[in-house]
Amino acid sequence: MAASVAMQLLLASPLTTSLTNRNRVIQFFPVRHVPRLKRNANVCICCSAEEYVEEYLASRKSFDVLSRGEVAERINGRLAMIGFVAAMAVELSKGQDLFTQISDGGIPWLLGTSIVIAVASSIPLLKGVTVESSSVGILTSDAELWNGRFAMSGFLALAFAEYLKGGTLF
Repeated sequence: MAASVAMQLLLASPLTTSLTNRNRVIQFFPVRHVPRLKRNANVCICCSAEEYVEEYLASRKSFDVLSRGEVAERINGRLAMIGFVAAMAVELSKGQDLFTQISDGGIPWLLGTSIVIAVASSIPLLKGVTVESSSVGILTSDAELWNGRFAMSGFLALAFAEYLKGGTLF
């Protein structure tokens, strides 16, 4: 009870910056007067921050959409699908392994593609369109997630196999 009253006293009054600990008073900032409450005194703390909460939530809407794990998995899956197909196409056409592709100028292509896919994936989500609502026929949102997961695994397996072999697969 004493700790509750002391905490309410600390939060209720901006001038009071002290905590009571049995017989001594710990002061964080020098104050002239520490009000004492009666034993059964009721302290009421009112908060009028509702408009600030609504404004904060409205400003955080765009960040909350992108911070969900499913959105990040979709973007990474789309990048992995494009990256796996591109890596296999260059390997079959030019005979370069994945590490040679990256060292011969693949990083700017990777960064550019990442930015384009992230922006293109974010625009419908910020407008409120869900992936599930735009699923048609066999092109469902679950199929896209699984294809992205397989592409991520395939890309990792391609890099690991080329590292162990020391060159291209084909």
